[in-house]
Amino acid sequence: MALTGRAALLAALGSLPVGIWEPSWTGILAVNAPLAVACACDFALAAPVRRLGLTRSGDTSVRLGDTADVTLTITNPSRRPLRARLRDAWPPSTWQPGTETRASRHRLTVPPGERRRVTTRLRPTRRGDRQADRVTIRSYGPLGLFSRQGIHKAPWTVRVLPPFTSRKHLPSKLARLRELDGRTSVLIRGQGTEFDSLREYVPGDDTRSIDWRATARQSAVAVRTWRPERDRHILLVLDTGRTSAGRVGDAPRLDASMDAALLLAALASRAGDRVDLLAYDRKVRALVQGRTAGDVLPALVSAMATLEPELVETNARGLTATALRTSPRRSLIVLLTTLDAAPIEEGLLPVLSQLTQRHTVLLASVADPHISEMAKARGNVDAVYEAAAAAQAHSERHRTAEQLRRHGVTVVDATPDDLAPALADAYLALKAAGRL
Repeated sequence: MALTGRAALLAALGSLPVGIWEPSWTGILAVNAPLAVACACDFALAAPVRRLGLTRSGDTSVRLGDTADVTLTITNPSRRPLRARLRDAWPPSTWQPGTETRASRHRLTVPPGERRRVTTRLRPTRRGDRQADRVTIRSYGPLGLFSRQGIHKAPWTVRVLPPFTSRKHLPSKLARLRELDGRTSVLIRGQGTEFDSLREYVPGDDTRSIDWRATARQSAVAVRTWRPERDRHILLVLDTGRTSAGRVGDAPRLDASMDAALLLAALASRAGDRVDLLAYDRKVRALVQGRTAGDVLPALVSAMATLEPELVETNARGLTATALRTSPRRSLIVLLTTLDAAPIEEGLLPVLSQLTQRHTVLLASVADPHISEMAKARGNVDAVYEAAAAAQAHSERHRTAEQLRRHGVTVVDATPDDLAPALADAYLALKAAGRL
């Protein structure tokens, strides 16, 4: 079989005569001189790296869990063909474990004066902005014996957005919302704030809704129906302090709170309500205000993308004061924070009346499903101790929730998978009861 290129040259060099018994410098040079000449020629024929032009294009945002394609265009302005290996470096959190080597390395050939494109497929594992690091290019000669190497900067940023996994619950919540708005034939109990029409009384209706004057004019009992008001203001408050950093499953509590906030924002904007966002610990981390119904969800997703838990104690007084400045008129304030006893009793409860006397307050907290599993443990001494610890934790959370309810706060305490739909249900219940 005929050999070509690098293999043929090395085979030819290996067949040159060499002094077996008494090697001399002359013999060594006789062998190495052709190799040196070949390497020098190979180096000279390798396309220069520093003169290459690099530009990027492609995706600038991607939801966590999805893939993003970033295209790198390499222009070869020299008179020599570029035969190269290329490494497109990104932060480690841009790749799934074990896929970085395969995804970031490319082979390419670019004729003189032409350009070629290579695409790097990213699959980030964390939220936030991911920036391209550097592009390393190794240019080889035609024999592959020698190479030139250089580093280029080709800036590009991909924003990794929250995944919004609770979107699957939106159709069922919208159906419930349509019932509340009277756009279906289902009869809804409860009070709203805007009179809609009269209908005949059916068992189970609230007797306070009976219109006695209308009843006197006809033979059947008439009941007033109500349509929930629109254009209410909702302020979503994300606590980004140290308690939001606690991991529940594979993600911090803050991620579950974000997911619940996104579902509520999507539902409320469809209901005609105005939605704002405040992320706070000891200072404002994000603030979204005054967006239209069509723009609010993209704005919230973009603002949440770069949020990370801060390992500091949340300043409850500062949070309350900022929320009051952000919502000067009556609103629904949704606090996505912890139900741990110490932060609530020492931080939130002393200033809670400032919020509840002007606004309707709803508090949503992420519960750890592992505690419920511990409460069921039996069989040995360790399991019994775990069950006792879980029961104590449940008791403390229940006591804290009751304290909040006595102050007029609606409390939602649910696991990460259930928090988003439970918060949406609480919003719809408040709307149906005319408390918004």
